[in-house]
Amino acid sequence: MTTKKYIKLILILGSLTALGPFSIDMYLPGFSDIAKDLNTTVAKVSMSLSSYFIGISAGQLLYGPLLDRFGRNKPLFVGLMVYILASLSCVYVSDIDLFIFLRFIQAIGSHAATVASVAMVRDLFPVKDIPKVFSLLMLVLGLSPMLAPTIGGYVTQDYGWHSVFFILMIMGISILFASQIGLPNSYKPDVSISLMPKPIISNFLKVLKEPQFFTYAFTGAIAFSGLFTYVAASPIIFMDIYHVDAKTYGWIFAFMSVSFIGSSQLNSLLLRRFSSEQIIFRALILQSLVSIVFLVLSLNNLLGLYETIAMLFVFLGCLGISNPNTAGLTMAPFAKNAGSASALMGAIQLGLGSIASFAVGIFVKDSVAPMVVIMTFTTIIAFIVLNIGKRFIKNKVEISVDDDVAVVH
Repeated sequence: MTTKKYIKLILILGSLTALGPFSIDMYLPGFSDIAKDLNTTVAKVSMSLSSYFIGISAGQLLYGPLLDRFGRNKPLFVGLMVYILASLSCVYVSDIDLFIFLRFIQAIGSHAATVASVAMVRDLFPVKDIPKVFSLLMLVLGLSPMLAPTIGGYVTQDYGWHSVFFILMIMGISILFASQIGLPNSYKPDVSISLMPKPIISNFLKVLKEPQFFTYAFTGAIAFSGLFTYVAASPIIFMDIYHVDAKTYGWIFAFMSVSFIGSSQLNSLLLRRFSSEQIIFRALILQSLVSIVFLVLSLNNLLGLYETIAMLFVFLGCLGISNPNTAGLTMAPFAKNAGSASALMGAIQLGLGSIASFAVGIFVKDSVAPMVVIMTFTTIIAFIVLNIGKRFIKNKVEISVDDDVAVVH
């Protein structure tokens, strides 16, 4: 693979991966305006975020079998068309319940892109390169929380929140053309894969029974739910509790993404000296310590705006280091069922993230502490799952940066 082709693939796959996060982050600064225009409350508007998380979780399970059965390009095309039409509908919506439903449909469409991009990483790159590729995707992906809320804040304030969804529709159209023109047919359709419920469930169970899959999928998903907690709580924490305006909130959100991007790129350097398993273990220890300190400070009312930003910055940095490695080790054992494995991994991550965001809507109102309690709890549980799950892995597929193939032992 030439350098030019490698960069092109990373950019397109990164764009596919970033579509969902852009759809989440860009409209966050407009929560108050949406509530006013649709005659509802900010809490009710936040349900559109939970419905989006539920939609992308359902979309994972929907597209996994389709990507394995029909190849990558056709399901990707259909999903992006659904996303484009749902985004256009959100521009003209005037009812909060319809808005919540359209966000669910938009999510289902967008996650064709997410599942396809992860599966294509497994198709197009050798196993040893997967963590590095995921780190590069995070560099592209990391631009979304940097740009999306900042752009969303300015667009909302100057042109209204409806314009945000028009921009998302244009993004969907652009990514649709780029993916159809620039991505190769990376996977031959497997006509032996049935789309009937029983064999689909059976296939998912087969993937789930792989010890390496469930260990690292659940470790990564539980730890990563801390990010969902932060995203769901951030409008309340910064705009309601600390009283920053929409534009300032966008800049704070953008600043936070620097931690996630930087640490994901630091991971590429760490992989030269440490294995993915070692990195995950140490990142979770650090994340646990940070969470506990964060919790103690919040319970004793020792956090102001800047202290909260600083603690979240370090917390997100830990996630940026561990997540590419948990994803890489989760996907490493699968060559044939990469689509289903990717879908199930995402469904677990997003399902747990939906629960975390729902908990935020219930408990986070006038204090930072409930958010930090959720983050601390999920981090410690992830660390426990990692150490218990590793005992069941007998034939682990390890990822070596220096070797040309993965090592199985």
